[in-house]
Amino acid sequence: MTRTGLYPGSFDPIHNGHLDIIGRAVKLVDKLVIGVAVDTGKVAMFSLDERIEILREETKPLQKQAEIVVHGYQGLTINAARSVGAQILVRGLRAFSDFEYEFQLTAMNQQLDREIETVFLMADPRHQAIASRLVKEIVSMGGDITPFVSPGVKRRLMSKAGRS
Repeated sequence: MTRTGLYPGSFDPIHNGHLDIIGRAVKLVDKLVIGVAVDTGKVAMFSLDERIEILREETKPLQKQAEIVVHGYQGLTINAARSVGAQILVRGLRAFSDFEYEFQLTAMNQQLDREIETVFLMADPRHQAIASRLVKEIVSMGGDITPFVSPGVKRRLMSKAGRS
């Protein structure tokens, strides 16, 4: 049986913290599905198709450790997990405030499907402060995002921000 995990998120943009969690998650599963959420509550900098393309490029080096599939989804994450046959939801934690939110989310997901387990991976201390929202804010104000994203993502962000 293939152990499948789903790592959901908006990934707008993907940053080094996300890549760290993905790199550690592929050690736990045979197949990792990265679910790129269509989040109607946020205005995305990158389109869904762009985010999927970026994730596919950025995760190529990790394909040796596990199969990685990237696709978009809309609606409940637990339904996306069911649709891809995931037994595990992978979630990253940066700070205590993340824990509170994730604790509630996990409790609700357990009520919806007791067969899908949630696994939390603590952010590497080097990446605990990184958030996509902050990366976008820094680039829009002319700051240096080099420590937070890969060169490919930086190039795309700079272009979107009109700073190429």
